[in-house]
Amino acid sequence: MNTIKRIDPRRPFTITAIGLKRITLGVETVAGATADFVPKAAHGAGVKPRRALDGVERVVLAVVYGDRGSLDEHARQAVAAAALIADAHTQVALLVFGELKEDAAALGADKVIELPSIERRAFAPERALRALAACASSMAPAHIVMPDGVAGDGDLGRRYAALTGASFATQVVEIDATHVGVYANAKKSFATRPLPDVILLAPNAVDPKLPFVGAGERVRLDSLETIGAEGAAYRDLGIEEIDAAQVALEEADFIVSAGNGVSDVAAFETLAGVFGAAIGASRVAVDNGDFTRDKQVGATGKTVDASVYIAFGISGAVQHLQGIKDCRHVIAVNLDGSAPIVKRANLSVIGDAQTTIAALIEEVRRARKAHAAKAGASDAASASSAREGVAA
Repeated sequence: MNTIKRIDPRRPFTITAIGLKRITLGVETVAGATADFVPKAAHGAGVKPRRALDGVERVVLAVVYGDRGSLDEHARQAVAAAALIADAHTQVALLVFGELKEDAAALGADKVIELPSIERRAFAPERALRALAACASSMAPAHIVMPDGVAGDGDLGRRYAALTGASFATQVVEIDATHVGVYANAKKSFATRPLPDVILLAPNAVDPKLPFVGAGERVRLDSLETIGAEGAAYRDLGIEEIDAAQVALEEADFIVSAGNGVSDVAAFETLAGVFGAAIGASRVAVDNGDFTRDKQVGATGKTVDASVYIAFGISGAVQHLQGIKDCRHVIAVNLDGSAPIVKRANLSVIGDAQTTIAALIEEVRRARKAHAAKAGASDAASASSAREGVAA
């Protein structure tokens, strides 16, 4: 059985806690050793030790946006990168725009500062820039590490570098305690330079699994409490809701995908509407004419990174698995318990796709009806209380 993972041929390395992992001629190597040489703690077995600090002489600051209390994979990689370049005299601080309900210590952070008033869903680049500048002024970090993403992180990093005149590197694919590496000339060449002030990390350049934990101490900075929205040149008009089916698969956070095992396409589309999810499909389903080509997920279609990806009746060919490799939670519904998609999934339902679809539609509708009734009763009670208050 072939156990070698498929890789991006333009990214034949990943930075891990034990060095640079390269893949050459089908053999994984880490810092000159085979990939089998991995510390037990790196696999998460037992209790991970706390990263040793022998007197704090400097700080490395990771800056990320939270997403409903958690961090996406790219943000986790940025925090891990900050932890990997920190030595025994360096503290890892984490500034989160939004809330963080996860275990900050497990992410590798020693100190955590949350700013719930500035979150990803609200467009507030000037407030975020002032908050980052105030935090950097207070902590004086040696380096700032951020994900170079499209959801505000990369833009904020560039704004900060322009404001302060700091040195910076974008789309960093290689990093250690002394240098960063980036592609140049349309990926025809590779360039390195000493660690800059601001490091904007490319996706999937760092393995977020660490063999140690940080202190995870939650702290507050008084200088950030006074950051206001006055004088902003931009006004957030809010979020305009559109039909989930119109969202491009590359941008969708919730995707339901159909394969050859889905015989009732109308019921499947109804489920997508009830869920408020974007629609994807396997190559077989597209070739059968059930879905348009722009819905195809896989190496020959769209590569997606949804938080939730539900695959109905998809066996999971190598090309399809390549297209969902960056999805956070994969749920498979399949009659074959040994299908490749089941092995990849975080949760599997071994059963008929059509039966499961019908049950999900009924359950979601029942739950929403109950929620609406509860909300109506709450509104009626509030109105009654208000009338009684006026009468009194």
